[in-house]
This record gives sequence, C-alpha cells and structure tokens, in this order.
Amino acid sequence: MPSNSLKWQIALGLGAAGAVGLAYWYMRTSKNRSLEKVQESARITSEEISETPFDEAQRYKSEGNELFKRGKYDEAISSYNKAIEIIPEEYKNDLATYYQNRAAAYEQLKKWSSVISDCTKAIELNNRYEKALYRRARAEEMTKDWVNALDDVTSVCLLQNFGNQNALLMADRVLKELGKKNAAEAIKNRQPIIPSKNFIKTYFSSFSEDRVYKNLLETTDPLGQGDLKGFLKAKLAFATEKFEEVITACTEELNLSESESSYKMEALSLRASFYFLTGQFKEALEDLTTIIETKDADPLIQVNALIKRASIYMQTEKLQECLDDFESAAKIGPNVSDVFHHRGQVKLLMDKTDEARSDFQKAVELNPNFSVAVVQKCYSDYRQAMQTQDVSMLMQSMQDFRKAIEKFPNCPETYILFAQVKTEKQEFQEAEELYQKALKIDPVNASIYVHRGLLLLQWKGEIEKAVEIMREAVKIDDKSEFAYETLGTVEVQRGNLVLAIELFNKAIALARSEMEMVHLFSLRDAAASQLKIASRLGVGPDLLKGVS
Repeated sequence: MPSNSLKWQIALGLGAAGAVGLAYWYMRTSKNRSLEKVQESARITSEEISETPFDEAQRYKSEGNELFKRGKYDEAISSYNKAIEIIPEEYKNDLATYYQNRAAAYEQLKKWSSVISDCTKAIELNNRYEKALYRRARAEEMTKDWVNALDDVTSVCLLQNFGNQNALLMADRVLKELGKKNAAEAIKNRQPIIPSKNFIKTYFSSFSEDRVYKNLLETTDPLGQGDLKGFLKAKLAFATEKFEEVITACTEELNLSESESSYKMEALSLRASFYFLTGQFKEALEDLTTIIETKDADPLIQVNALIKRASIYMQTEKLQECLDDFESAAKIGPNVSDVFHHRGQVKLLMDKTDEARSDFQKAVELNPNFSVAVVQKCYSDYRQAMQTQDVSMLMQSMQDFRKAIEKFPNCPETYILFAQVKTEKQEFQEAEELYQKALKIDPVNASIYVHRGLLLLQWKGEIEKAVEIMREAVKIDDKSEFAYETLGTVEVQRGNLVLAIELFNKAIALARSEMEMVHLFSLRDAAASQLKIASRLGVGPDLLKGVS
C-alpha cells in the first residue's frame, strides 16, 4: 500500500497528465472552431456574393410577412420598403405583391390613403389583381369614395364570376350609399310629373271612405254651367282627366275669402293627394297637417288625412311617425275600414304578417264589400300560412281567394294577387288564366302586362316573348315606373347594359319618392359599373351589348 506522500505524488502526476491532456484538447477544439468560423464566414460571404437582387428582395418580403404576422406593422412596412427598392423592374408581378402586402400593413394602421396608393400601384402592374382590387375597395368604402369603391368591388365580382359572397355584400352596401347620394341630388332638381291615369285611379280606389273622392264622383253640382272656380273647377278637371289643372284650381279655392269658399277642407285634401301623387311630399304634408290640426274639420276628412300622412312618412322612412298617425286615425275613426286596410299594408311591408292579418280582418269586418281589403286579407293569410307551414290555413286562403273572385268579379286586384300566389306555387297555367281575366276587366293596366312577362320568364324561359309583353306595357302607359324598372332588370340579365341603363333612367325620372330613387339609382349604377369594368378588364363580352 503506498504511503500518503506516494498517493499524493501519484495524484499529482495523474493530475498533471490530465491537465496536459485537457490543454491539448482545448487547443485542438479551439483551432477547429476557428477553422469552422473561417469556413462559415467564407460560405456566407460566398452566399452574399451569389445572392441576386431578386433573392434579396424576396428575403425582405418574407421578413416583412413574418413581422406582419407578429403584428409589427411599422417594421413590416420597413422590410417591404427594402424589397420594393431592390427588386428589378422586370419582376412586375412580384413587385405588385410587395405593394399589396405593404397596403395590408397600412390597412392595419388605418392609413387609408396609403392603402389606396399602394393598391393602385399594384393594380397598375397587374390589373386583375383581385386582392389589391378588393383591399382598395375596402379603403375607398372607409373614405366614402362610393364611385371608385363600386368599380373596384365590381371588378372583383366579375373576375370571380360573382362567387365572392363578401364582395357581393360590399357591392350592396356601396350601391345603397351611392344611391342615397345620387337620389338626394336628383330630388332637389326633380320636376313634378303627373302619373298615369291608371295610377291615379288605383290610388283613389284604395280608399273606400274618402269623403272628398266620393264628392268628386258625384254629378249633382252643375258642372260645365256658368263660371266655375276653386274646388268645383278642380272637380271638373278631375272628371275630364285634366289632372294637371287640379292643384291650381284647389289653390284658387284656398285663396278665396271665408264667405266665398265652401270647400276649404276638400280643397286641402284634394291638393294634398295630388301633391303626393306628383312626389311633392313636403307640400302634401303641410296641407294634410293643416286638416289634422283644424278643430272643427270633418272627422272623416281628418282620418283620411292621417292615413295619407302616414303613407308619406312610410315612404320617407319615418316609421314611428307613420305608426303614430295610424294610431291617431284609429282613435278618431275606430269604425273606418281604410285605417286598418292601409295599416295592414304597412305591416306587410314590415314583415309583421300576423299583425297585418289582424288589421285586414278588422277592415273586412267593418266593410265586407271593400274588395281591395278582402283580397289583401286573403293574401296576408296566404303569407302567414307559408311562413308557419300551416296547411289548413293555406287551403282556406286558396278557398277565400276563389270566393273573393266570385263576389267581386269586376275587381282586377283580386285576379292579380291570386295570380301572383299561383305563380309562387308554380301553378303557372292558372296564373296566366287569372292575368288574362284581369286584362279583360282592365286592358290599360300596364302592371298586368309586366306580371305576365315575369310569369312567362319563370314558366317557360321565353325571354324574347316576355320582353315583348313588357314593352307592350310601356306602349299602353309610358309613365309606368314598374314597367321600365322590370324591363331594365331583364335587359341586365340579357347583357344589354346600355339599354338597361336607359330604361332605369326613365324609371328614375318617374320616381315620386327619394326611397324609390335610391333603389332605382342602385340598379342603374350597378349596370353602369359592370359596363365600365367589363370594357376595362376585357371580361364578360356579353355585358358590352348595346341597344338591340
């Protein structure tokens, strides 16, 4: 056994040998590391030397994308800037991508003008770049640049064959806003237009208890004898269908002294009706309000004024005021059928079918001989049955329609509404027979021709024949807004955009309310944008047809 000192010497010797070995290992490893560093450096230098400007630009683009994903938008923009500066000009599609990516970063920062600028540069390099077009459309929507937003989103819709649901929803939003803008401008310069005779007749016949209208139909006054003035002159103008003279004659009545005038309320009511018919809503509201606020006015005339004012509020999108007026009318005239009939129509428009049914039921109970209310009740029952899938109610509504036709064989509305129901149920032959019967009763009703044309399209797909029937409607009534709008819509489907735009413009000129104008401008602007973009992008050649 070694002594302690020998143990120490052996340990020291082993330690020294270990130390020497460790030192040698360290020196060798360090040398290898240094060599590897030199080799790595040489490799990197070689790579940097061999990296092309395009490769470098792509590297910066990838770097920018990574920063974008991490929400570091300013830093991402900096990387995209470098990529844009370096990339050679011939790589146009890649450069377009860099601009589009930078626009995406600007979008996150809500820098809309920069988004539009970068997207524009991308589109200049690639005019079918859907991402850039859609992103620019979004930025233009944010800045309320409706015209350019519509063109860009239309481009996306055309390029994607109307398969992008988000783009379609944006197009609807933009069209509505552009329609509002155009309608607000057009309504300022709109000239009052007397609607067609058929339209006027239909309007007045929708009131079963309009005391003034009943007066107009009476022939007890000595019309045509002596020097007529004021309301009596308006009555003669109405009877001889010189409707353009009615407002002036009513104004004459209102300017007479109290001792000379016997028809102040009647003149206000009739003038208000013609102001409404010619789209002069502000003036109509003033006359109707005067009647409503006159304490000793005939209650029936007041009720009629409230109904008509409610209708104006509905068309000017003042729904609460509309419903308030109906409530007031119901209090003054709880037994007046017209109150509930017209409120039922409003409730149908509001998609409150059950409430509409209740109102129509009340209208019919109060006046079972009011044909228009009876058939409207049948229609609201049908709508409710379809919504609730109530088979027994559906069968009853069909039976009630037939009873209404038997009871009111000379009322075209009964046939027209029943025909629309039959069309919806795809019972096309029966619908056609109903329209034919309606035409025998009212051969100058343009809307029947339009409905027949639509039926033919759905039934047999005979578009040429359908258009021919609808054009007959325009010949019969060149003031039929419904005919022009429907024809325009069909021509859009046929690719005749130039003709469609012309038809929509004719409908716009006849529109009476701003709400109607918004809808019609939306249709026209959609067609105009498609025409423009189809030409610009060279897509959809069928959309470039002109007048046939």
